[in-house]
Amino acid sequence: MSTPDGSDPSGPNASASAPGPHNGSWVAHGRRRWIAALLALVLVAAAVVAVISLNRSGTEAQPAATQSESPSPSATPSETPSETPPLAPAPPPPPEPIPELPAAPMNVLVIGSDSRASARDAAAHTAATGEAMDHRSDTLMLVHVPADRRTLFIISINRDTWVDIPGFGGAKINAGLQYGGIDMTTQTVQSLFGITIDHTVMLDFHGFRGMVDGLGGIDVNVPIPFQSTHDTGHVFGPGVNHLDGQSALEFARERYAFSDGDFQRVRNQQILLKAILARLTGGGGLNDVNAVRGLVDFASCCLTVDRGFDPVQAAILAYSLRNLDVNAIGTMTLPTAGSGFIAGQSVLFPDYGAINAVGAALREGRIGEFAVP
Repeated sequence: MSTPDGSDPSGPNASASAPGPHNGSWVAHGRRRWIAALLALVLVAAAVVAVISLNRSGTEAQPAATQSESPSPSATPSETPSETPPLAPAPPPPPEPIPELPAAPMNVLVIGSDSRASARDAAAHTAATGEAMDHRSDTLMLVHVPADRRTLFIISINRDTWVDIPGFGGAKINAGLQYGGIDMTTQTVQSLFGITIDHTVMLDFHGFRGMVDGLGGIDVNVPIPFQSTHDTGHVFGPGVNHLDGQSALEFARERYAFSDGDFQRVRNQQILLKAILARLTGGGGLNDVNAVRGLVDFASCCLTVDRGFDPVQAAILAYSLRNLDVNAIGTMTLPTAGSGFIAGQSVLFPDYGAINAVGAALREGRIGEFAVP
């Protein structure tokens, strides 16, 4: 029988709201069974969750390195698990050896640019465009390296020497750098001596200071005491002076303090080069392959070199000088035939007869007859 709203009076709502005298106990008994089943289901679910959580927490509580290990039953709280000591790092591989330079003489031209900016950029601009740049070679040294590498011979060329510059014409030799860069200067010196120059190295003021400071300074035996007319006016006393980059630059540049001007300046520049070589070779530094490579890396910041003189070639040359006897280095100045004026410029005239004799000695390995320690 249906109620006016269409619900079945035999449903649970009807039984709960209006139980009859015969079905009340059955309903109560059914409700108790339903509640018991629900509680049992809840307990089972809780047990499953607890087991899963216990297993998970037991696994996560152990360090990753010991997850697969079971604790020893005999372990006590004071004991710590033994650990395998870490492996020692492998020793570095031995340095790659530097090849020996072939036993043949070599000529290296050293240029000191008077640029206050970057001589490297100026020379590159001239090489790329042919445009003259405002810097000149205040220092020019031809360094002859014999085949045995046990000594060197240094020939200084005065900056005011009037020569024929290939591709330009007559001028002071220091103008070659201004008008044609490293290549024109190299060609000029080659033509002057009748020789081949194997490599060219150039320094400017900034590079020279940086190189000397990077070496920790140099010890220079000053033959004639003087006060510089440049920059700081440094005073150079007689005997050994320890010079930093700035004072070494002032020592190399000075000519006005001497009665013979540029002639004493080039002698001082020879003294400086010897001091730098003594610093480099002191204590057998060039016998260490890693030290040589480090030296080349350091020098790359300060030197401009010809296109064929890469860091590998520079390292090979430096390593070949490891047995150099600095005290046996021979020096001389390019012979001249007096001074005069050309186009209002004070110049030195070259003594071509004597220069030809020096060139022949270079080619024949007899330069020791002219350049003496």
